Amino acid sequence: MNETVDPVDSLVASLIDAMPEPVLVVDAGVRLVAANGPARAMFPHIRLKAPLASTLRAVDLHDAIARVLESGQAEDVSWLDRVPVERLFQVHVAGFQSATARFVALHLHDATESRRLEKARVDFVANASHELRTPLASLLGFIETLQGPARGDAQARDRFLAIMLEQARRMARLVDDLLSLSRIEQNLHVQPKAAVDLAPLAQHVCDALAPLAMESRVRIEIEAPTTIVRGERDELLRVAENLIENAIKYSAPDLDQPERKVLVQVGAREGMGFLSVRDEGPGIAPENIPRLTERFYRVDVGQSRAKGGTGLGLALAKHILARHRGRLGIQSALGRGSAFTAFIPLIDRNDR
Repeated sequence: MNETVDPVDSLVASLIDAMPEPVLVVDAGVRLVAANGPARAMFPHIRLKAPLASTLRAVDLHDAIARVLESGQAEDVSWLDRVPVERLFQVHVAGFQSATARFVALHLHDATESRRLEKARVDFVANASHELRTPLASLLGFIETLQGPARGDAQARDRFLAIMLEQARRMARLVDDLLSLSRIEQNLHVQPKAAVDLAPLAQHVCDALAPLAMESRVRIEIEAPTTIVRGERDELLRVAENLIENAIKYSAPDLDQPERKVLVQVGAREGMGFLSVRDEGPGIAPENIPRLTERFYRVDVGQSRAKGGTGLGLALAKHILARHRGRLGIQSALGRGSAFTAFIPLIDRNDR
């Protein structure tokens, strides 16, 4: 039973204890007289009979309590708690009367995650618009030039058309990645059930990317014993393509440097199948690693765009693996290359 002090009615104490979200009750002197389990878990240092200000130092919240005590009208107020981590609460402040005294109940709803998701949505729309706007502006500029000053210039026309084709393909890749990301998010709760052997899948991707590797002076080596996981082949193929293509593109040596190697390994450990792609590239600074799977995040924007990247490849890989109940591991150090490893649950033998 919730710990209370008179004159809070025991029924009120029982009611707030039954609520799943934090609820605090203060008296007319704004002293804390009751707190349910979620509130005590959220604020372990609260003390009953003590002024609320000793627990919650929120001016807007205390002003709302004063207005509710004066008017009797309930209010909703936002409270941003910055300690120990930043959290946003929507607080419903409502007064009630017992037989002998007046009280105010504070119902706290943690809106931190919804605010984060809203910010992510706004940032995503802004980034997607920016990524599409750049090649679109380039296309429009070249079209206007071809219709005007370069109308009769065959050499300029051929050069501009080649650039326009490249920009159009970039937009097509971006739209395709955006649609893929949307589809995966819609089915994130549905775990794929089919049996997929990672070995031939990885070999197929390596064979398909062999011309790119040769052009980039990168040698692909593959170690791929039979490894059967639970998954959807096309989606896991997309993960393998992203990881191996990135390794080739971003570890390609300069002309005065020797050929570099990309090692692709498939196997199993601790109940998980894995596809690991290790390169001999420049590596990634530690501060950038946690952000690599963010949508549109790039360590080097210019280099990424020059290599045809959309900024969504690793975000796609992360979401696909999350749908498979797997994860993406990243290890890297400047000057020592990088290793990206996709972990996928092995299929149960009874399900084959």
